[in-house]
Amino acid sequence: MTGHTVGITNFGAYLPRLRLQRKAMAVANAWFNPSIMGQGKGERTMANWDEDSVTMAVEASRDALPTDKDPIAARQHIGAVYFASTTMPFSDRQNAGILSSALNLPEHIHTADITGSQRSGLSAIIFALEKIAAGSTPSALVAAADRRSTRAGSTQEFQFGDGGAAFVVARENVAARFLGSHSISVDFIDHFRGAGEEYDYNWEERWIRDEGYSRIVPRAVKGLLEKTGVAASAIDHFILPCTFAKLDQQIAVKSGIDASKVRDNLSANVGECGTAHALLMLADALENAKPGQKILVAAFGQGCDAALFEVTAAIEKNRPQRGVKGFLARRKEETNYMKWLAFNGLVEMEKGMRAEKDNKTALSVTYRKRDMLFGLVGGKCEKCGTAQFPRTRICVNPNCGAVDEQKPFSFAELTGKILSWSADYLTYSQDPPQHYGMVTFEEGGRFLAEFTDVDIGAIDTGAEMRMVFRVKDFDEKRGFRRYFWKATPV
Repeated sequence: MTGHTVGITNFGAYLPRLRLQRKAMAVANAWFNPSIMGQGKGERTMANWDEDSVTMAVEASRDALPTDKDPIAARQHIGAVYFASTTMPFSDRQNAGILSSALNLPEHIHTADITGSQRSGLSAIIFALEKIAAGSTPSALVAAADRRSTRAGSTQEFQFGDGGAAFVVARENVAARFLGSHSISVDFIDHFRGAGEEYDYNWEERWIRDEGYSRIVPRAVKGLLEKTGVAASAIDHFILPCTFAKLDQQIAVKSGIDASKVRDNLSANVGECGTAHALLMLADALENAKPGQKILVAAFGQGCDAALFEVTAAIEKNRPQRGVKGFLARRKEETNYMKWLAFNGLVEMEKGMRAEKDNKTALSVTYRKRDMLFGLVGGKCEKCGTAQFPRTRICVNPNCGAVDEQKPFSFAELTGKILSWSADYLTYSQDPPQHYGMVTFEEGGRFLAEFTDVDIGAIDTGAEMRMVFRVKDFDEKRGFRRYFWKATPV
């Protein structure tokens, strides 16, 4: 399929703040496998206990969507949401719907989960672009994120990373024009995870490298170049997520592409982020891409998807708020391997009596208050302009008191300041102490919020905070997780 009027308008990324040092991982496991020390170089992204594929997709999408203090109005142009992941928190509840609600997108849009393969992220963006080219929707948001589980001490534990990426695709204001795509579907099983299983089962690496990547990917790249009529020598950036050292360069050369055009796969300080990684590398390439450059991105997984983009002049004004480079700079080294095990459920910690409570969620209340819980929507009085959270029938301004004059108003994109706070070691927390406090907003409104991604002694009254969508708690008895907004340092 070839298109000349559709493409990427905006793009963004998200990487968790914590960076687990591979040396600490290797030292902790060397007693069992001394050869693992060879894996102990660099670092990998490590999701906090309250992050999952949905919350990371939300943050990547917020990075991609234009900044606006009224996201409800600013995002009405989005006509579809496609979420790609192989680690979706719900097997039978649409995860893209949670993403859409958290972003305050309109209800009359098409949402879908795309999963089942490591190339799902690229498949999703190709699918969205083809729907737009066919006139099915004017624009779409495509997000991909993964937080994959691994056994302690496994090679994958060192190779993988947690993260997400997001793209807005449309017909107008295109920053990267879509030139075409080519796909090959082959049931080549390099790894698999059966229904109900927690970890992947991986096959022999040489077989995957020689019979999988080396044979399948070049066919997809060749098909794409032939279909679009673009010469291999014209490619300025070649993207192929791959954990095998220098294999991406070998495949590029085999495809006629200069090895110097191969993009850094971010393995040294991020790891490999599953379905999101091809899109993460694409976002990284776009951050510094120049008008006229051509970007070829390929993703391997039971075949291969390949897509070609050409950067336009609009790229200069459509850069993300933080992007890959911004989130790479926002980092905290983590050397506590035990914390990694605890956050990922690889060791059972004693939680104490204060954790003994039933976290059953009232689904009827969740539905009725869905805009408040998922979109952090309060109210703003149309008579006096006072904002408040939560929204009520009567304005809280004592000089107003207007009845039924409030319109929905989202606090999600606003920054607030800490009025008062506490660090509590008595309340159960997976990452003690539990930080929480009263956050006030300049536009009006305040509420008691949990804090996340906070270092002990690093906050105080008056500190500026931004809101982030996170897991609030888990109902382990029923397999349900509850989401809400928390405050984190700007």
